[in-house]
Amino acid sequence: MIQPLVDIQPLRTSAVFRRLLIGRTVSVFGGFLTMVTVMYQVWDVTRSTAWTGAVGLAQALPLVVFGLFAGAWADRADRRRVFLAATVGQAVCSLLLAVQGFTGHVPVGAILLLVAAQSAFGALGAPAAGVFVPRLLPREQVAAGLALQQVSGQSMMLLGPALAGVLLGWLGIGACYLLDVLSFGLGFYGAFGLPALPPEGEPSRAGMHGVLDGLRFLAGHRVVRGALITDLAATVLSFPVSLFPLVNAERFGGDPRTLGLFLSALAVGGVTATVLSGPLTRLARPGPVMLCASGTWGMALLLFGLSSSPWTGLALLVLAGAADATAVVSRSTLVQTRTPDALLGRVTAAEVIVGQAGPSLGNVRGGLLAGWTSGTTALVSGGLLCVLAVAAVATATPELRNGAVAA
Repeated sequence: MIQPLVDIQPLRTSAVFRRLLIGRTVSVFGGFLTMVTVMYQVWDVTRSTAWTGAVGLAQALPLVVFGLFAGAWADRADRRRVFLAATVGQAVCSLLLAVQGFTGHVPVGAILLLVAAQSAFGALGAPAAGVFVPRLLPREQVAAGLALQQVSGQSMMLLGPALAGVLLGWLGIGACYLLDVLSFGLGFYGAFGLPALPPEGEPSRAGMHGVLDGLRFLAGHRVVRGALITDLAATVLSFPVSLFPLVNAERFGGDPRTLGLFLSALAVGGVTATVLSGPLTRLARPGPVMLCASGTWGMALLLFGLSSSPWTGLALLVLAGAADATAVVSRSTLVQTRTPDALLGRVTAAEVIVGQAGPSLGNVRGGLLAGWTSGTTALVSGGLLCVLAVAAVATATPELRNGAVAA
């Protein structure tokens, strides 16, 4: 009998993974807490959307600039120690944010520098964390472990901002930053019990040589390259969030409650899909699943652009969110099972960069096109281009189209 719910076997068989997942979940919530608190504090001080936009820039730039170098470093060292050091660095940044939150009167530029420093430490920790699941779990459980991580991440995406707003109003700015410090403490505890995780095989070469080795692997490995191109195409060509306010005004009367539901619907779909991901992760064919899910994402957004009913639109966004979460789990499974361990830090860094840059560029593309045409045109054309791009990758990469979890 097929079990429809997420496969929890990794939680049963690995106490280390179980502790790691708990720490990660709490830490992700702490990240949302700091994100909401920083946005509120910067807006409260400046009343400027330019400054609040700069918060996103301070978070994204270090990931893009330092990500590949951090991946090369993670592939030269014990990944456990790298992750623990990065976690301590992030916690110190949150502690400094708490100090300025309690004292007040700190220039906004200093706050953004602390946000950027914390993001830089995150860029260091992410490639190291990318090896945890494939090193801790048997190959046949990797997809289930990644799905469990996605369940926790999507749940925090759905609940985190709302809970952060409540805590911010109740406790104040400084206390919310302190809670994030505690969340990093639990994240540190979750990873502290890991065994030593040095790279298996030849360690990365130092500096730019190691980065170039990673890029050469990405360029030459058709399955991993196709997986990242699919994700980048889907987000750059059709990411919809920047269009929601305009589409809401054009089609649904501009009601802010509808806009809020649009923003929540993607997360609801993501949580639902990952909770019900058991059959797909057990299928062990992440390539076809990722391609189908990415195509479904594009088609759902195309139809959302054509819908005139808010309820139909919400249902389509739930479908899009479910497709996106499924594609993410499948893509990560492909990357982590097809990449040699000695290169996994660098490839994970590239995956993080794609995950950060793609939605940001997609929001820019959608906003510019909507300004020249309309929100409907931007959504429909983006969804169509996404479907065509996924079809092109599937046609050009039979290894991805037919791929199973294999070495």
